[in-house]
Amino acid sequence: MAEVTYQDATCIYPGAERPAVDALQLAINDGEFVVMVGPSGCGKTTALRMLAGLEEIDDGSIRIDGKDMVGVPSRDRDIAMVFQNYALYPSKTVGENMGFALKMQGVAKDERARRVREAAKLLDLEALLDRKPRNLSGGQRQRVAMGRAIVREPKVFCMDEPLSNLDAQLRVSTRTQIAELQRRLRVTTVYVTHDQVEAMTMGERVAVMRAGQLQQFASPTELYDRPANVFVAGFIGSPAMNRFDATADRDGIHIGDAAIRPPDAQLSAAQGHSKLVAGIRPEHLSVGDGPLTVEVALVEDLGSDSYIYGHLAGDEESSVIVRSGREHPRPGEVIKAGIDTAHLHLFDEATGLRVGD
Repeated sequence: MAEVTYQDATCIYPGAERPAVDALQLAINDGEFVVMVGPSGCGKTTALRMLAGLEEIDDGSIRIDGKDMVGVPSRDRDIAMVFQNYALYPSKTVGENMGFALKMQGVAKDERARRVREAAKLLDLEALLDRKPRNLSGGQRQRVAMGRAIVREPKVFCMDEPLSNLDAQLRVSTRTQIAELQRRLRVTTVYVTHDQVEAMTMGERVAVMRAGQLQQFASPTELYDRPANVFVAGFIGSPAMNRFDATADRDGIHIGDAAIRPPDAQLSAAQGHSKLVAGIRPEHLSVGDGPLTVEVALVEDLGSDSYIYGHLAGDEESSVIVRSGREHPRPGEVIKAGIDTAHLHLFDEATGLRVGD
């Protein structure tokens, strides 16, 4: 196991207008499960490949257990990779695939067999050790890829979107298995995904990336409750947080014709900003008496509850999502929406940064 530290780590691809990863600062604890998440092209996979030694570090450094990895070949970093495409040898059995890297390292046959058996038991693959990859399901192949990494007993696991090729139901069950396995092994793990639900359910801490830069590094709860900026607020959460143009004065926060009175400390901090973005999650809006007037465009009925989609009255460019119960309005109706001001988020429009609290 090992601590992993990115210190102003930068990667610039030839001919690129900006760094793929720009001065990344990240400290990952020994045995921690960290997820890097963000939209396509944000630099998360490049950051992982820099750690694994598959991309050069142009500036700064990456340290594993305090040792600078700049210039250290990938094979000498004691890291095991799990890829999106499994990368199994079709002509080898499950057991041979899992033990192949150990064979190349010169590990004795008995020791290889022991490690393969132990990993197979962890991953419920004991009955499949003699099968070829073509006779396995997608989920079983991914577990074999995991087993191949586990038998190496590395300091760090690097996982690059390992569930992307699985169907939705299998992704849910497999991500639970991976998180459970990591908790048992306590090997430092860096996991990359574009799926924010996957990130929130698996990671002890989550690093949100955008355009090569780290936006926030925190626990899933903190990301959800206290997003550091407008991007994190909109990216984390499904459905996304409602965001409205707003202004502030001594009477409250003004969204269109609506006036909202947040806690005094938050209002005081907001008055120093000429233009704001007010954020409120769908579950903190309610149908009934309230300051917002919403024209309903669509209702998603999910059985246990529903989501109401619409826009503010008189502002067709705006977007509003309200989480409701089983009783809900119909498309075309106009409703009033109340706001739980204890869960109001405010951001400076110019910088995008969180305001107050």
